[in-house]
Amino acid sequence: MPLRTTLLSLALAAAVPATAALAANAPAAEAGRAVLPMPAGVWTPDQGDGTYRNPILAGDYSDPDAIRVGDDYYMIASSFANVPGLPVLHSKDLVNWSLIGHALARLPQDGHHATPRRGGGVWAPAIRHHDGLFRIYYPDPDFGIYVVTARDAAGPWSAPVLVEDSRGVIDPAPFWDDDGQGWLAYSYAKSRSGRINEVLLKRLNADGTKTVGEEHVVINGDTLPPVQTSDGPKQWVVIEGAKVHKRDGWYYIFAPAGGVKGGWQGVFRSRNILGPYEHRNVMDQGSSPVNGPHQGAWIDTPRGEHWFVHFSDADSYGRRVHLQPMQWGRDGWPVIGQRQPGQHYGQPVLRHRKPALPQQPVAIPVVDDGFDSGPHLGWQWNANPSDAWIDRSARGVLRLNAASTPVNLWEAGNVLTQKLPGMAFTATTQLRFAPVAVGERAGLTLFGASYGWIGLERGADGVRLVQVARVDAAAHADERVVAADVAVGDAPVWLQVQVEPRTVTIDPPADPTRYWPSMTRAVHAVARFSYSLDGRSFQPLGGEVVVTPGRWVGSQVGVFAQAPSGTPAFTATRVGHADFDDFTVR
Repeated sequence: MPLRTTLLSLALAAAVPATAALAANAPAAEAGRAVLPMPAGVWTPDQGDGTYRNPILAGDYSDPDAIRVGDDYYMIASSFANVPGLPVLHSKDLVNWSLIGHALARLPQDGHHATPRRGGGVWAPAIRHHDGLFRIYYPDPDFGIYVVTARDAAGPWSAPVLVEDSRGVIDPAPFWDDDGQGWLAYSYAKSRSGRINEVLLKRLNADGTKTVGEEHVVINGDTLPPVQTSDGPKQWVVIEGAKVHKRDGWYYIFAPAGGVKGGWQGVFRSRNILGPYEHRNVMDQGSSPVNGPHQGAWIDTPRGEHWFVHFSDADSYGRRVHLQPMQWGRDGWPVIGQRQPGQHYGQPVLRHRKPALPQQPVAIPVVDDGFDSGPHLGWQWNANPSDAWIDRSARGVLRLNAASTPVNLWEAGNVLTQKLPGMAFTATTQLRFAPVAVGERAGLTLFGASYGWIGLERGADGVRLVQVARVDAAAHADERVVAADVAVGDAPVWLQVQVEPRTVTIDPPADPTRYWPSMTRAVHAVARFSYSLDGRSFQPLGGEVVVTPGRWVGSQVGVFAQAPSGTPAFTATRVGHADFDDFTVR
């Protein structure tokens, strides 16, 4: 069976359990019809008929948080080692989102983040609007919790201020009580602190720039009785990502638990901010194909509707953002998603009516780039960039200087990438290469812990086309040249990567309390590379490359230019350059 047919069959099978949810929320013409999770090309959630399909953001926007300010909605997400960091998105209807900037031009501790810190950098952040300022609190688990502020969510944003100077603190979220007292909720990363499965509160000073007083453990998952889920009773494990709210005299803490793929959305409530707290599962995977669901935000609308955004892990395709309806019950507990039969918790919907908000134009993520005014907002480096990596004096092209770096892309910061725009797509770019030294190379990559690239390399006999792959880069495996074609001289070359998903079976966790059926599957991105000498007729080069996610991030599509390692590691040295143009995704 051809790969595409197999993939469509898998997608149909995955969608069948959600048919009931679709029928309840979609137009009559769509009722009962299985829904493919993702079409080819760039994903657009707005269906143009008053409904939307999840995910509302197909790109890798991990740990989303969102707020409403008047009639506007703003969302942020983790960015880990990618720079610029802390993406800021805007919407008027909670479905159509546009990237409007980044709150972090570069990561603090500049020297530390001059090299890629895979799995480090910006973890789960929170955004609030308080006293006329947008405030984003974010953690770097190796250094502490920071805050950045702005009058306008599009920027400019202030320099980061260290709020909590403790190694291992993560997932901060501020809350200001009715008396004006500010609090900061957070958790700990076991990898840095040895602590896990707690929610803590600490007071903030008057301007919210420093924690003060003692630390209060208000939720300790190790002491809680099991919680009921659609997969049976589960122990509370890995409680994190807490967000504090107040409603009708109750303090509510929304916090996911159970881990990313096998978790559920928990809610805790108390009449006292310091507890004790009752607890409940309010959404889990149920019979839907949406794993997790994990880390998110409760948002209301001016008309009194309630919604919840969260992410679901799609492996190589990243952590994609979903929008769920939310209802408050008479018992004072929320239900997120579609209520599961006879239960007090919901499950994710795949398709639903849009929020009752003014009609907005369909927002299509910006992925194509002619580089007429520099790279668009969607591009990010893999570390704090050097000014010498890019030549901004070049007009109408993206000119990357060949910077001296290690031979493998995983260790290199000067890889310019963007999030995958959909499940099945083809990315193409034109490359003109002007190397100086033997060993310089430039190309187009589908990047992750296992990755591949196609490009040009300067050898002793001139410039040649190569296709390269690396399996399990985190284990320090070497790159290998899969295929090398004829010399091409200094003429332009068009590079292309065709990407399709492949679902594979993996072993479930050893601990049965952590097991969910969704944890036995993973989705990898399969890349096939080709080239053209005229921009029209493309020839394949090499075989397929199975690309896996990076550390806490999905795979990325990107471009690079490198020189042989010979000067001190990661210092940018002007050698040759590569001009990229007409980057397109179809």
